[in-house]
Amino acid sequence: MQLYLKYVSIGFVTFTMMACNPSHQVKLSPIEKLGKKIFFDENLSEPIGQSCATCHTATKGFADRENRAISEGAVIGLFSKRNAPTIAYSAFVPSRYYDKVDSTYVGGLFWDGRVNSLEVQARNPFVNLLEMGNLSDSMLVQKLKKAAYYGDFVALFGKSTSIGKTFDQICDALAAYQRSAEINSFSSKYDAYLDGKVKLSKEEMEGLVLFSDAKRAKCAECHILEADPGAKKVLFTDHTYDNLGIPKNLENPFYQMPKVHNPQGQAFVDFGLGEIVKNENENGKFRVPTLRNIAQTAPYGHNGYFKTLEEIVHFYNVRDLPNQFPVAEYPNTVNTAELGDLKLSLREEKAIVSFMKTLSDGYIVP
Repeated sequence: MQLYLKYVSIGFVTFTMMACNPSHQVKLSPIEKLGKKIFFDENLSEPIGQSCATCHTATKGFADRENRAISEGAVIGLFSKRNAPTIAYSAFVPSRYYDKVDSTYVGGLFWDGRVNSLEVQARNPFVNLLEMGNLSDSMLVQKLKKAAYYGDFVALFGKSTSIGKTFDQICDALAAYQRSAEINSFSSKYDAYLDGKVKLSKEEMEGLVLFSDAKRAKCAECHILEADPGAKKVLFTDHTYDNLGIPKNLENPFYQMPKVHNPQGQAFVDFGLGEIVKNENENGKFRVPTLRNIAQTAPYGHNGYFKTLEEIVHFYNVRDLPNQFPVAEYPNTVNTAELGDLKLSLREEKAIVSFMKTLSDGYIVP
């Protein structure tokens, strides 16, 4: 692993953090522009009022606009089971495969890796009754045809009498927008630091050193600091799966959902990847997320258990000490090798958080 730790000779600086939305600097292609219009259209849900951007808001690191642990669906009072992850940088997540060398699954979208492309990922929320709530593909297509931008859609794709083909084209446009530089801007203070345009503060640098230390904080064991082959930039994830030992979130509203949506009620256990690959050895494991924009995307964990960045870093540090946290939601596969008793001081925890705050997009170089 090549870690960039060189100080640049421009001195310590103050900086201004913009909202995570560098759209004013990005020129979108016609299909990306169309995808953006679809992304922000609140008339495509049932009932109307919810868009993709509701749960993936630019100013929140493309996660839930209200920082809710679980996003509410278009139907008031209905909730799905997991925290809405950021869609930023999901364009670089590979299709799911099993790495025989490291004995781990890698890639796949959503927390559990159940789909392998942005196009397929885009379909799911539209017709999920707990999310955007459309009862059929046809319902969505009919709404699209009433949109003010439908002429742009026809100009790009042509008219089609096939509902399935039109739905596919909707997802193609959304996927194009998700691949755009507007969502994947690589415009954080850390990027400016790597480019030699800014210097990290003393605390931020201490956090980076700890973050990369394989014997201390061990963060970079999964949130790697090597450039991704596809992105050519650091993504702060190796796209693998892990059971961090996160406790059950008793505040998760999914436990209260009608039996048609949650037959198990309070007894529900989220098996994550294990349910997808049908292997109990993978139960309780979820894909390692990117840490880009992590300061904006609270709460944290697949179930939103941790309300702040400070809380989840403290959890990594002391999880296995007595009387610290409740037991894991699924205890059998918990990772005890890379977290749980790191023996970091509170000052060191603070430094790590300080470093992670440099990963927010929209940084303006002084």
